[in-house]
Amino acid sequence: MNRILAFTIFLLFYFTGSSFAQTPTKKPNILFIAVDDLRSELGHFGNTKIQTPNLDQLANSAVSFTNHFVQVPTCGASRAAMLTGTRPRRTVELNNLIMQNEFPKKAENEIPETFIHHLKRNGYHTVGIGKISHSADGYVYEYEEEVSNQRELPYSWDELLFDAGKWKTGWNAFFAYADGENRQSMNRQVRPYEAGEVDDLGYPDGLTTQLAIAKLKELKDSDKPFFLGVGLFKPHLPFTSPKKYWDLYDEESIPAALNPTKPKNVSESSLLPSGEFNQYALGEEHPDLEKVASQAYAKKIKHAYYAAASYSDAQIGLLLAELKALNLDENTIVIVWGDHGWHLGEQQVWGKHTLFENALNSALIIKIPGKEEKARIENSIVESVDIYPTILELTGIESPYTLDGESLVPLIQQEVKPENQTAYGYFKQGITVRNERYRLTKYFRNQGPTIELYDHQNDPLETINIAAENPEIVANLMPLLEKGNTGLYEKNKSDN
Repeated sequence: MNRILAFTIFLLFYFTGSSFAQTPTKKPNILFIAVDDLRSELGHFGNTKIQTPNLDQLANSAVSFTNHFVQVPTCGASRAAMLTGTRPRRTVELNNLIMQNEFPKKAENEIPETFIHHLKRNGYHTVGIGKISHSADGYVYEYEEEVSNQRELPYSWDELLFDAGKWKTGWNAFFAYADGENRQSMNRQVRPYEAGEVDDLGYPDGLTTQLAIAKLKELKDSDKPFFLGVGLFKPHLPFTSPKKYWDLYDEESIPAALNPTKPKNVSESSLLPSGEFNQYALGEEHPDLEKVASQAYAKKIKHAYYAAASYSDAQIGLLLAELKALNLDENTIVIVWGDHGWHLGEQQVWGKHTLFENALNSALIIKIPGKEEKARIENSIVESVDIYPTILELTGIESPYTLDGESLVPLIQQEVKPENQTAYGYFKQGITVRNERYRLTKYFRNQGPTIELYDHQNDPLETINIAAENPEIVANLMPLLEKGNTGLYEKNKSDN
């Protein structure tokens, strides 16, 4: 009996009772919440000042992964890998605009464009609200253009919804300030943070949440199972949120990064000059690879990020409360996913776009209804490409093609640890592999050193590249890294 068939039988028993004679219920619903730039730093992990009480409560009946890694540390490419279940094979797949530039140009064919499309083909009613693909509202247009009618994912959605409020477009809302202005309209003459004197509806994520709550009420009586994707913007830059979330924190008690300077024995090509962060021209400081942020400013920006994350956490709490109030929680899989991490001053970087732990490690929580007894914090190494096969196994749907990830269902339900715990990342002309102890990175470039090795047992903050003095470890790990070379840098292999 193959694994999918066996699990389908399990689902039938689980959702209908112990007898095949009973009338079967529909497949489980899925509430998928994508949170922009949400690091793997949540309250229930401990050793942090961040306040995420709703995610902490969800984790009490779910599996929360501390070592989840995205494939690409930038929004569009990370989401493309997650949605397709495949690692990048072409350099264009590392670009934020990979979906915008390619997906709408393809005719619908046998291979689905995303797992959402595949669910739709298999009887699911699919609804997208907010940022699930790269576009802020799911439509293709540039930051300062009018909204188009071209969907970024043309075949995935039965419904695609968004409330831009006073900001009028999705991209304006994405970079919103409380007064209705945005980064574009202010020509970047803004701070990278704001504590708005508004309630939760004074920023776009509050509107997205209310739209999702209203849609849940409609979906409750649907004959079809549903996939509801909700994309929250915060804590993406600018770090804006209602003041009440700022007031949760004592800024002085928030610690600055423990590793605020560049790692030893690395090229600056491996790092990031924090250009996106410094676009916000009115920031009091503009730290980069030549200048470390002051302790006071580092605390302020971390405070702003934490407040924005707490704002999103509150919206997630509202969604989960409504799911429970409608009794939908009894048959709904909940997945909360951060599309990548973010350096908050670690390694002298403010931003993503590196192959270090802080950029690749992001939040992932999966709740299977009725399996609360398996709730735990899980430290196994997992990847974003694992989400696609996990959803297929939980819904009993066959895979449409060979996926790069592996289902997390055995790990979630039976606490079976993966034999080969590895996660691959791609960016900046490099490939990185993370296992239980080491991170090995290889760059296909001229600037040396091109090999970096970090020992997470002795140096979890990745402060020193120890590749040069550990050639045997590098040699042992290099075949593992090469397994993840999908051909992305094939032309460069002879040069390195």
